[in-house]
Order: sequence, then structure tokens, then C-alpha cells
Amino acid sequence: MRFLLFSLFCLLAGTAHAAPAKAYMTIIIDDLGQSIERDNRTLALPGPVTMAIMPDTPHATDFARQAHRAGKTVILHMPMDPATGPYAWHPGTPQPELANRLQAALAKVPFAAGINNHMGSRMTAQREAMAWLMGELQQRHLFFVDSRTSAATVAAAEAQRIGLAHVSRDVFLDDTRTIEAITGQLEQGMALARRQGSAVLIGHPYPQTLQVLERALPQLKQRGIELIGIKQMIAERSNLAMPAHGKHGQYSNR
Repeated sequence: MRFLLFSLFCLLAGTAHAAPAKAYMTIIIDDLGQSIERDNRTLALPGPVTMAIMPDTPHATDFARQAHRAGKTVILHMPMDPATGPYAWHPGTPQPELANRLQAALAKVPFAAGINNHMGSRMTAQREAMAWLMGELQQRHLFFVDSRTSAATVAAAEAQRIGLAHVSRDVFLDDTRTIEAITGQLEQGMALARRQGSAVLIGHPYPQTLQVLERALPQLKQRGIELIGIKQMIAERSNLAMPAHGKHGQYSNR
């Protein structure tokens, strides 16, 4: 009897530590709206790749409409300190001005289903501003993606506190712009997805990044990875804030 109980315990323990049944990956491409050539190449990537469009770019509005027509999820890539420009949020800016800049930025990027921060290493550490932002997004029925450009970010925590739909970035693809480095980061993201069940990757429309993704995305399924849209990823993670994981969650001075 004792042997049977011990065997059952070992079986249950092994099951508890087994890899997740699914390995989901979401990819967001930031900084869109600047170049028609790069925007179109990004739009042509296979699968539900999320288009994060900057409001202060020459093609922001047109590309948002184009991406929406193509069935892609559009999000506003919101500039935050140390980013500059007419839409950027900075510590110390009065809340009414923050609201005006958010409204103006959303107007430039129609069909945005949510937002993520462009740079923002200083701004996302401002708890009062982040609390206001999450409340505003909740009223607008928008979600938030924390790009996690700083270890000091409180953005995801504030979203979690009020139950706002949100998710956090796990891996930056292209801090180093070489084919080898980007391929390595993609592999790290895939390993993370297999280990914890999901991974959120952020990249940029650099030629090297697009080259890697053009080659790799059609092969994901045969490698056991399912590419899913950002909304499904939020649902999969059940609105639980997930921390970055060591090297996979490296921070960038953005």
C-alpha cells in the first residue's frame, strides 16, 4: 500500500512539473508609421502580428487604417519619457495635459485596441500617472501592454490592481541588430513559451528583424509554437501580471 501511495505521489509530482501543454507566442512590432516600405513589409508578416504605431509619424493614420483592413490588431505606441515630441508623457506634466496628449495620440492612430509604451523608462515608474492611465484605458475599453523598459515600472501593477486587461513583454528581439542576435532572442522566446506556456516578444521594423521573422514565422507550428494575437494572449494569461525572466526579460534604456 505504501509503495502504491509513493508511486502515485511521484506520478503527481512529475505531472506538476511537466511542461505546459501549449506554447503560445505573441509578437508586437513597435515604431511603425515612419516608412511605407518597412510598414508594408511588416504588414506582410504571416499570422496575427500586432502593429504598434507611433502617433508622431508621417504615415500613422493611413497605416493604422491599412493594418485594420488587413485584419491586424493595431495598438498605439505611446511616447513616454525619455521620448520627446508633442504626444510624449513626462513626469511633472499636469494630468489634464497628459489627457490631452493621450486623446490626440489616439486620434492619430484610429482602430487602436490598446496601447503600449514607447520608451517610458522614467514615466512608467510614476505611480499616480500610471494609475490615471489605467483607469482611462478601462473607461475606453482599451488594453495595456507594458513594454517593461525599466525594472521600476509600476504600469502592469496598476493595471492589475483595477482589473484592466493587460500583458507584459518578456523578450526584446532586437536590442542588438544582427541576424544572429535576433535569431538567438527569438529562440529564447520560444524556449520561454515552451517552459511557461506563453511569451510576449517585441521587435522593430528593422531589416534584420523582418528577415528573421519572415523566415521563422512559417515554421513556428512545426516547432511546437502557436502564434496568437495579443487579445488572445491577454485572455490566456488571465490578466495576471507575469514578471520578466532573467535574460529573457532584459530591460532597455528606452
